[in-house]
Amino acid sequence: MRSHLPDYDLEIAADLPHALKLLAARDGWRPIAGGTDLMVLLNAGRLPYAKLVSIAKLAELTSITASPEVLTIGAAVTYSAIQRHPLLQAEFPLLCQAASWTGGIANQNRGTLGGNIVNASPAADTPPALLVYDAELQLISEHGQRRILYSQFHRGYKRMDLHEDELVAKIHLPRQGRQLAQYARKVGARRAQAISKVCFNALAEVDSSGIKHIRIALGSVAPVPLRCQNLEAALTGQAVTPSLIAHARELIAGEIQPIDDIRSTARYRSLVAQNLLGEFLGRLL
Repeated sequence: MRSHLPDYDLEIAADLPHALKLLAARDGWRPIAGGTDLMVLLNAGRLPYAKLVSIAKLAELTSITASPEVLTIGAAVTYSAIQRHPLLQAEFPLLCQAASWTGGIANQNRGTLGGNIVNASPAADTPPALLVYDAELQLISEHGQRRILYSQFHRGYKRMDLHEDELVAKIHLPRQGRQLAQYARKVGARRAQAISKVCFNALAEVDSSGIKHIRIALGSVAPVPLRCQNLEAALTGQAVTPSLIAHARELIAGEIQPIDDIRSTARYRSLVAQNLLGEFLGRLL
């Protein structure tokens, strides 16, 4: 059954302090930007929040800026804007690719990076890219700001290190400053507008002695977007050989936590994750 619209209030924030004041009142206000996730719940009659404050047009949240060390993305920047940005295309192609996987064109024009983060789906497309790029989140409330590593943000299924009066304001991406091998694959039921069965992102720096640096992250294989830090530690400093690839496949199978659900099985997800890891490491050869 669809929701009864008069039961809901929507206020458009005049500016960022206005939005933060409403959230600080702890009177049931929740932020909305693109609304691509919340409107699904509204249409189904299952949206639990009756008071929504729109932050979609706030200048502080809709810009992309760069310094020599960091590229900063406002939380209300859309997937389409991410795909078009020349610095993101050049230096963070995995994020641009993930943005192109998220829904159709209409969703990409409305949906936002911050919304994808706080929706906290383990199957979301952009979190694995953010994890391999060592993203940092800037959280803001009426009482101040704090910054945390994105890898520490998700605490469990749909649980985050985010207080009720806080917004994710910005996403900071450290600029790499060196050549890296980068790889991303999304496996779903079809090529477009599908929720992933497995989403795999990785990057590595390799020289003649072997793997100097590597980051690997996956979606849809654990209760949260997963950074495979044990696997990374085991691969760092190693020469890429067929035996190492075989060992890495065993390690990733032990680090992920896939489940059976309506979209796939745990066994299939585990095998796909191993195959994608093998393909990435094989390219490093």
